[in-house]
Amino acid sequence: MERWLTAGRTPMARRFRAAGFQRRLWRRLATVGGVAAAASLALPATLSSAAVSRPQPSLASLVSQAKSLGHQIDVLSEQYDGLRIQLTEARAEATTAMTTYRQDAGRLVSGQAAVGQLAAQSYMNGGLATPLEVLTSPDTGTLLSRAAIMQQLQMENGDRVSALSTAEAAARRAHDTAVQQETEVTGLAKTMAAKKQIIQGKVNRLNSAAFSQAMSIYQRTGNYPNINLPTANTVGAEALRYAMTRRGDEYVWGAAGPSTFDCSGLVMWAYAQVGISLPHYTVSQYNMGEHISRSQLEPGDLVFFYPGIDHVGIYLGGGLMVDAPSTGQVVQVQPVMWDVFVGAVRIV
Repeated sequence: MERWLTAGRTPMARRFRAAGFQRRLWRRLATVGGVAAAASLALPATLSSAAVSRPQPSLASLVSQAKSLGHQIDVLSEQYDGLRIQLTEARAEATTAMTTYRQDAGRLVSGQAAVGQLAAQSYMNGGLATPLEVLTSPDTGTLLSRAAIMQQLQMENGDRVSALSTAEAAARRAHDTAVQQETEVTGLAKTMAAKKQIIQGKVNRLNSAAFSQAMSIYQRTGNYPNINLPTANTVGAEALRYAMTRRGDEYVWGAAGPSTFDCSGLVMWAYAQVGISLPHYTVSQYNMGEHISRSQLEPGDLVFFYPGIDHVGIYLGGGLMVDAPSTGQVVQVQPVMWDVFVGAVRIV
């Protein structure tokens, strides 16, 4: 009996074997089910990033973003140019203020020496009971004594003492002005450094691999090979002819030639070739020369765009202009942007 059970040849043995198989099968299924359940808990975290990953922006969207970034860089570049002009002026004023202070301080020292001699003479003659050192001491505790000496000297030598008081006040004002100018210079330099960092960040983004294909399309602006340059001898026409020689040169923010330009830098360079000095700043250029209407435009006139006067080109005629558009583009001829046109200036 036992042999037959062990051998598994009886119906009862077969039932025992079947039951054992079923138990082993259920254990395996349970194990597999546990693994599957664990996997089901882990999958959403891993697959969600792939299945719900952000869709890649379309090429048209990237081109639009490139244009927007280019304009932002242009605007920031012009603001930077404006700050650079302010910094140059502030530094010049700081130098002048410091020179004035040194001159006034020198006159003050001379005046103190002269009045000191008067005080010494008066002291020797018994006119003053207060020691001479009080007069020139910087100690604030001696101010009352000093005032008494000055009052007595004023009575005895009015003009010379008044000159000392005037020199002292002038030196104090000059010193305060010099400190104020230095503070302004420091503040402008910090602002420029911060703006430069912002601009460079946007430029780096445009130069990234994500925008490479978009920028190649952005640079396709069309060519105008059959352009008849004006033959007039006006200042504007001559500057225009110089600007046209720079077609194909790269836009670089803050640049003003001879081989890289931003928009106001190109205008400044072109007019410099005909002996006219213009500031490297669109707002300043807009405030120079004679303002003219759109109907009065002639080749060489400056055309300005956007409410903040953020861009400038040189009018060519026929609704075209030459300009340095923005980062990623080159100096080129393109249609005047009438939709954002704000005014025109003729440099005379």
